Amino acid sequence: MTPPLPPGGPDSPPARLARYPVLDTRSLEQARDAVTRVYLDHELTAPEDQLEMTLNATSDRLFTLGYLTYSSCAKLIMPPTEDCYHVNLTVEGRTDANRSDGERATTRARTSGIVLLPDQENTVRWSPDAEQLILKIPRRSLETHLSEQLNRPVHDVLDFDFGIDLTTPAGRTLLSSVEFFARELDRPGGLADMPIAREQLEAFVMTQLLHTGRHQYLDDLVAPAEAVRRGRLGPVIDYMEQHADEPLSPQELARVGCMSVRTLHATFQQELCESPMSFLRRIRLDHVRAELLRCDPTQTRIVDVAMRWGFIHQSRFAQQYKERFGELPRETLREGAG
Repeated sequence: MTPPLPPGGPDSPPARLARYPVLDTRSLEQARDAVTRVYLDHELTAPEDQLEMTLNATSDRLFTLGYLTYSSCAKLIMPPTEDCYHVNLTVEGRTDANRSDGERATTRARTSGIVLLPDQENTVRWSPDAEQLILKIPRRSLETHLSEQLNRPVHDVLDFDFGIDLTTPAGRTLLSSVEFFARELDRPGGLADMPIAREQLEAFVMTQLLHTGRHQYLDDLVAPAEAVRRGRLGPVIDYMEQHADEPLSPQELARVGCMSVRTLHATFQQELCESPMSFLRRIRLDHVRAELLRCDPTQTRIVDVAMRWGFIHQSRFAQQYKERFGELPRETLREGAG
């Protein structure tokens, strides 16, 4: 699933998760305790007379997303987490990092980040102007997600290169999707109120991370997938119809079809000339139309119906609706009243 991502850049609002404050403090001890509580145990050193730490964060089923800045030089020493990956995306300033296997990396605003592995100790030094969006992804979430992409078990730690390049096409999409996610969570009426869209975007972020960072499974992940017989799609399509109002993901649909996510995509493209999520969108549009035709137009808001079926952006929804049915949603609603 490729969610609609707006262009980033200086005109985009900052992605700081302001609706999810954890702590603003000048206290070194409070700062250390808050980051430990949300992310991981660590040692923190910083000039306390300069420290102005801000941490905002929110967690859901698949991972934690947070915004962090210390507004001063800071040094964090972090032991192995054992059960989580941490993805640090620097959006302002820079950091210098090293880990216990000898790898070193420097991150710079919007061009690079790092991945902290579950089995490595890491040291990261922040510049005073550094700001980061940080993902905390449980091993089970990411490794299960990868196993569903490959249709085979993944039990070992994903040995990501320490640094990740955010200037490649995959890297730019990763950063854009995480920033979009954060901005939408901040927006009243955004992803926080849309479980279908939120879970799909979380899954997309993890997929994009797996395609951005270099690791031992990357070559298998990007290799062309073979399609299967069209008949294998029957149970998947039936499941889509029966559960269209739920936050379906390509991973769940692949499980239903007993195939990998990559095979699911390849078969849909070969047999139906579209992606599984595009096919699901058409099913959901059909449900929206049926609901609008039976609703009282004086008591119904089209935006509520659209959001209930997972459509986030109303202008894009209206365009997709007209392309499918030849009329705008409001015209369907009036038609039902007649």
